[in-house]
Formats: sequence, structure tokens, C-alpha cells
Amino acid sequence: MDAWISAADATRSIPLVAIDGKNFDAIIARFGEGARALCAANDFKGEGGRFLGLAASQDSGPVMLAGCAANSGLYALASLPRRLPPGNYALDPRGLALDAAEAALGWALGAYRFNRYRRGDRECARLLVDEATRARVSSLANAATLTRDLINTPTQDMGPAELAAAVSALAARHGAEYREWVGAALLHDNFPTIHAVGRAATAERAPRLAMLSHGDTTAPHVVLVGKGVCFDSGGLDLKTADGMRWMKKDMGGAAHAIALAGLVLEAKLPIRLTLLIPAVENAISSDSFRPGEVIQTRGNIQVEIDNTDAEGRLVLCDALAYAAEMKPDLILDFATLTGAARVALGADLPALFCNRDDIANALLGAGTQTQDPLWRMPLWRPYLTLLESYIADLANSGSSRHAGAITAALFLERFIPEEIPWCHLDVYSWNDSERPGRPKGGEAQGLRAYLQFLKQRYA
Repeated sequence: MDAWISAADATRSIPLVAIDGKNFDAIIARFGEGARALCAANDFKGEGGRFLGLAASQDSGPVMLAGCAANSGLYALASLPRRLPPGNYALDPRGLALDAAEAALGWALGAYRFNRYRRGDRECARLLVDEATRARVSSLANAATLTRDLINTPTQDMGPAELAAAVSALAARHGAEYREWVGAALLHDNFPTIHAVGRAATAERAPRLAMLSHGDTTAPHVVLVGKGVCFDSGGLDLKTADGMRWMKKDMGGAAHAIALAGLVLEAKLPIRLTLLIPAVENAISSDSFRPGEVIQTRGNIQVEIDNTDAEGRLVLCDALAYAAEMKPDLILDFATLTGAARVALGADLPALFCNRDDIANALLGAGTQTQDPLWRMPLWRPYLTLLESYIADLANSGSSRHAGAITAALFLERFIPEEIPWCHLDVYSWNDSERPGRPKGGEAQGLRAYLQFLKQRYA
């Protein structure tokens, strides 16, 4: 990580003293009356996000005081990498006793910037991290970076082919098997809804399904599925300009699934892992799928198209049906599926749907442990009536604006046999504004929670 330095590179690191309002007087007393007077002159009281340098004295070199917001945990220092003067810093024991792993990960999250399309970005400050801490959190920092990078990349450089290439690269890196179905091959091998949603795109952006497989075939089998709609125009049920503006992020579920697969492979969990990424662009042409059409899905359920803008559940349903055919121990899917989840829970809380209470509770607990919160929503099956079609088995969109996140999850559940444990995470995958450790743009949500859960369940 560019945000970190190791002990071998730590020459002339500036001591970084973490301080907050509650412990301000006790910590400042360790630096004498001159430091107290300087703080008073600058009205510095250890407020979160503020910092103040103490000049070198006869007893020590320069010191940087870094304010920490109360109860900020993982994000205690996250505002500093981009605000401190560039240089090397090392946490000083005279300040607050911060958890080393939390501080390192929060620092890396705060240092992140997506600079592929701009020049002259300011160099970030770097934090001294020991090798043990680096080993604990570098994979988490890298996974967050990968998720953010994939989501932030504009559609011209992150179409279905490029998203599948990210899966292929991950497979190559870990010696995993890779397979891909493209265009007409989807119809030949019975993935009709993936093909239907993506068929309007140009040949260069043809729909596809990317699959990674790794691990002992006798080990517990976990399948990860991620919604990979690389751009969602809404199809013939066209989105408004405001609704379409950020639809490059509609492959956020795929970004999460790819990053989580990488974390699982790096952790060498004793499982058989399959990753499925249906990658499409929901475009408009003379070959667009239409409202009122009926598609026979891989799960042998006839689906009437009520709304072409409810396309994510269509690309997922074929992948989920294929996952279920493998009879795995667990299926986990990730998708930027509904605006209704955001209306209910806001941007920061991914909506968790699960058909097993014990698994849902374990995931919620893992989220609390890792400061990566999830919120469980109900699979309220009476709402299945909202997905009724008068000519087919199921409609792809509800007859009411009520309970949109729930009806979307219920649609997906129809493709999961009751005996297979399954979780669906409706993620926003985005920060609407700039906050410490959470820069505007693509965001990883739930990765730490899910990795912790998988480690507890299988390791």
C-alpha cells in the first residue's frame, strides 16, 4: 500500500500523537506548557479531523497532534492521509492507544483516490505499519481498493468484457479454473435471461457469464454471485437523466463478489469456491427486450417482463439457478438491486436477506465485530402476490411501489431450492459525499463482515 511504510523505510518519521477532547488535557500535559499555549492560540482541542504541529525542542524533534472524533473507531485517523503535509508518520505511544490494525486499515481507506483519469493529485501522508499489522489488514485494504476501482471506472473502460477480464485475472493469479459464456453461447447453454438483458448491446459489449472455480471438490462448496450490469439505461423503460447519471455503478455487486472471492482465496479457507459474474449492459436498440415479453428462465420459471428497468434480478436469476444446480453448502449474492433499500436504510446500511436465521445472525455479528454493518430485512412471503402475472409464473417487477427491496429479494428466492442456505445483499456500493475514509464514489460494503463470517463458519 502506498499509504504505508515499513520499519525499513521509517527514517525521519514524524511522531503522530492521536488525541481527542476527552483526553486532551492529560495528553497535552506530556508535552509541557509551551504545547498547551500553542493549542490555545490555535483553538485546538483535539477535534476530529484537525491537526497541529509542535516544533522541535531540546528534548525531541517535531511532533504532529492529530485530533480523533469520539467513537470513530476504524475511521479515527482516516481524514489525515490526504490532509497532513506529505511525509512519513508513526503513531506515538504518548497519544491515545489506538488499535494498530484499525488505524492502519482506516489510514489506507482514507488515502484512497481514483486517479486513472486525472493528473497532479497531491501525495498522501504515509503511516508506519509493522509487518504483523500489515499481514493482518493488507488484503482487506487491497480488496476495498479493488472494489472501489472497479465501480469508479467509467463504462467505456468497464464493460462486460472488462468485468469478465477481472474474474479471469483473479483466476490466473490463484491458479483457479476459468470459464466464460459469451453472446449466443448463453442461449446454447441455457442462460436466457442473461442474454435477453444484454442482447441489445453491440457485439463488442455482448452479454456474458464469467465463472471461477477453485478448491477441493470434497470441501464445503460456497458460490458467490455478483450482479454485473455495467451500465443500466433502464432499457425501453428508460431511466430519467438523474436516475441514469451514476449507473456505471450498477456492477457494484459484481465488484463485491470478485473482491470477496479474492479475500477467500488469499485466506486459503478450506472450501470449494465458485464465483459467477453475469456481465451485461442494459442498452437500447431494435433488439432490446420489451415490456410484456415472457422469458423462460434457466430455473424453468416463466417470467413476464413488467419493467425492463428491473433487469438486475433477471441476470441474477439464471446465475442463481445455475449455482443451485451445484447443490452447494451456501450461496451468497451481491447486487445494487433496488432504490427501495436505500429509501429504507440509507446509503451506509446494506440490506441483508437470508433464508436461514443462524446464518443471518452470524453475518450481523461479524459486521459488528469488523465495524462493517449490515441490516437484516424480512423475506415476507405474503408479498409474493405483488409479483403475480396473469399470463406467466412470475412478473419481474411488483404491481405496487411498496416493499420494493423485499419483492426483489423474493423474486430471487424463487430460484433457490428451500434446502440450500442463501443470502442476498442489496448494496449501494457508493458514497454520495466525501467523508473520512469514505471518499465520494465507489465503496466496498460488507466485505469485512462476510470474510469474518466465512472464516468463523469454515476455518
